Amino acid sequence: MDDKPRNPYLVLLSACLLPASGQVLLGQPHRGLIFLFFMIVFGWVGNRLLPDASFFTRHAGAILIYGLAAIDAYKRARIDWEVWRYGRDAQASFPPLAGGKAKSKV
Repeated sequence: MDDKPRNPYLVLLSACLLPASGQVLLGQPHRGLIFLFFMIVFGWVGNRLLPDASFFTRHAGAILIYGLAAIDAYKRARIDWEVWRYGRDAQASFPPLAGGKAKSKV
């Protein structure tokens, strides 16, 4: 719990500006590649199935995955942030014991 995680709002901003970059910032590039793959697949399928539809309709699946990727990156960053913050606050509340090790009551 030494390393401070990325700020969730920075991750969200990054994920909104560039698809799957939030996952890369969090150290999960494979997850980001999966989101990118499905964005491309759904965009391609929409273009093939609905060639005469509007831009938004043709790319609705890709836009949905884009939004889900941003939400996923923010959620994971927020969880990491809160776990780090809780651990930091718990360490500050309870100083280490005199011997350095906790005694068990078993």
